Amino acid sequence: MLAVESLRVTFRRDRAPPVEVLRGVSLTLERGATLGIVGESGSGKSVLALSVIGLLPRNARAEGRVLLDGTDLLTLSERGMRDVRGRRIGMIFQEPMTALNPAMRVGVQIAEGLRVRRGLSRGNARTEALRLLDRVQIPQAGRRIDSYPHEMSGGERQRVGIAIALALEPDLLIADEPTTALDVTVQAGILDILGDLVADLGLSLILISHDLGVIARLADRTLVMHRGAEIEQDATERVLRRPGHDYTRTLIDAMPRRARATLEAGRA
Repeated sequence: MLAVESLRVTFRRDRAPPVEVLRGVSLTLERGATLGIVGESGSGKSVLALSVIGLLPRNARAEGRVLLDGTDLLTLSERGMRDVRGRRIGMIFQEPMTALNPAMRVGVQIAEGLRVRRGLSRGNARTEALRLLDRVQIPQAGRRIDSYPHEMSGGERQRVGIAIALALEPDLLIADEPTTALDVTVQAGILDILGDLVADLGLSLILISHDLGVIARLADRTLVMHRGAEIEQDATERVLRRPGHDYTRTLIDAMPRRARATLEAGRA
């Protein structure tokens, strides 16, 4: 359903030469599959995600093609991309505390898209928002729907972000570092939710992380990135068992000892 072909992204800078942030990255994602994108901070993972959903900053220039069911998203106007965002592609941002509006109750934030984009009444939008909070396993959703983001834990805020991304029933979900700064138990819960959504709803998922353990848990295929370029891309099991590049081996070796032992056990 998604094909990125030779994508290059350049950032213009005042009084300085432009910087090429993505250097000819290509990928494919089948419907209902999960693609993991892994690399250290600054490798271009988030810029790739923002290119797909059309949220690059104004000083960025993208070249290549981003095909969603054959339509090149890079050729669409802003109005055309607004029709794609939410309805076709949902995004879970890395830091929910900054992605959510601190002055709005979380139920209102989920219901906003339902009212504006799906035309639901206030009451029906609230009912659907409550259903989505239940779907992402918010405890006591009937009470927490009226909470503000600062009244929730980091894991709960991330679940609210997932609910917002799901509200318009997209075909593709992009999760940009969805488990950053969460403890191990909460991370596992978020990953379980994402895995269930792919299985139950038939969503396609792009999962971005610097953690190979997270990628190994969910991804069918893995794209390894470094300094804006594709290092290797293959079935996740093949990348983990027989990494084809020294950089990938370095990522595996850099994992904490316990996480690496778990990964090795899964590869055995």
